[in-house]
Formats: sequence, structure tokens, C-alpha cells
Amino acid sequence: MTNIIEASSMTKRVALGKNTELSILRDINLKVKKGEFLSVMGPSGSGKSTLLYNISGMDRMTSGSVKYQGREIGSLKEEDLAKIRLGTMGFIFQDINLLKNLSLIDNIMFPALAAADANKHTISQKAKQLMKMTGIEKIADHTSTQGSGGQLQRVGICRALINNPDIIFGDEPTGALDSKATEEIMSILAEINKTGTTVMLVTHDVKVAAKTERILFMIDGKIVSQKKMRKYDARQDDRKEREESIMKWLMENGL
Repeated sequence: MTNIIEASSMTKRVALGKNTELSILRDINLKVKKGEFLSVMGPSGSGKSTLLYNISGMDRMTSGSVKYQGREIGSLKEEDLAKIRLGTMGFIFQDINLLKNLSLIDNIMFPALAAADANKHTISQKAKQLMKMTGIEKIADHTSTQGSGGQLQRVGICRALINNPDIIFGDEPTGALDSKATEEIMSILAEINKTGTTVMLVTHDVKVAAKTERILFMIDGKIVSQKKMRKYDARQDDRKEREESIMKWLMENGL
């Protein structure tokens, strides 16, 4: 299977003072396969979110290399990098950051209108299809103050999908949701992954990680271990068994 991302010796350091630096990522080597569904776990401050931001080009690494679909992105101009992110990547965050002066459907349409690859009617139809797929078509004209956390997270998923991305990055996308909403969001992401879209999530939730097929474990800016599992199938897999297996693995790694 072809790799969509290849990171080599990637580091990220930030200045704390005149002569002091803090290493947030340390010599990261990572390959992500096209169509893979993986998660990143680790204690707070281990570098999980920073890893996500640097391999997606949302942040600039200090040194090393990141190839996205075979193209080195570390040396790209910000304008070119922004086009890649807008056109081929989708992002879902714990805080959805919707524009309050726009309706929910307009928030979903916004990235596609910015990309200007299709007319407004076509984009509107795509947004409506996505809202129907995620079960929120009835609140299309609502604003961000009129939806539940689960509904707004679905808006975030629709917005991430509007430009038909090759990969979706999620930074604690279920972190603020209850267990029912978390289950629903993960089911949606699993269906998206089945269509061939790569999904990479940062999470603290074992129940979320149990739905993915590979888990990376980070400590102090390094990937120190990984756990591979088969793709989750609700018809065949014992979810509790998967969760217990992950808990045992995490304990073995010191979490």
C-alpha cells in the first residue's frame, strides 16, 4: 500500500529564552499508509498535537523531512502549503471554531468557496448531502449557538469533507462529547475511512483508539511504541476485548 505521509528525522524545538530551547518533537520517523485509520496516544505534553500539526504542514518543523503524497512540504511557501491543506486535507478539532455570523451550512461551504473549484450551487448541494449523511440536515439554517456539541462536531466533519480530502486529521475530535455522541462520531469517521480516506486522530480515549487499526504511543516528543490491530468491524470484533488489549498495552508503556 502506498504511503500518503512519510516523516523522517522530524524535530520541533521552541525557544524558551535567549539560550534555551525546548524539544517538543524528537527525531520522528513515521509512515502513514493511504486508507489507514490510526490514532496517537500519550500523556499530556507528550507532543501528540504538535505531531499532527507538523506532519500536516499547519506548523513548521525545525528540522527533518515530511513528504505528503511524495512531495516534500517542509520547504514549500506558505501559499502553496495552504493550497495543499485546503484542497486535499480535512481538519476536525475539539473546538469547532465555527463562524458565528454564518449558518451551519454556510460554515460547511466556506472552505469549498475559498478553494473556488466549483460554483456555489454545486457546493451547496454537496454540503446538503454531507449534512444528510451525518444526520444534521434539519439544522442547516441554524447558527453555531443553536446546536448541541454532537451536532456541531458533525458540522465540523462535514466542513472537513467538503473538498473531498485524501486525509482527515482530528485533534481530540470527541474530547468534549458524551459517550453516545462519541460513538456516533466514530461511526461516521469509520464509514468515511471505508471509502478510502485516511484518518489520523489524537485522542486520550481508549474507546476511540479501539476503533482504529494502528495506535502510536508518544512520550517526551518521541514515538516509543505502536500497536497494530485489524480494522474494526462491529459485526465481528469484541469491542471490550479490543479496549482491554489497549489498556494492557498502555500500562506496559507506562501510562
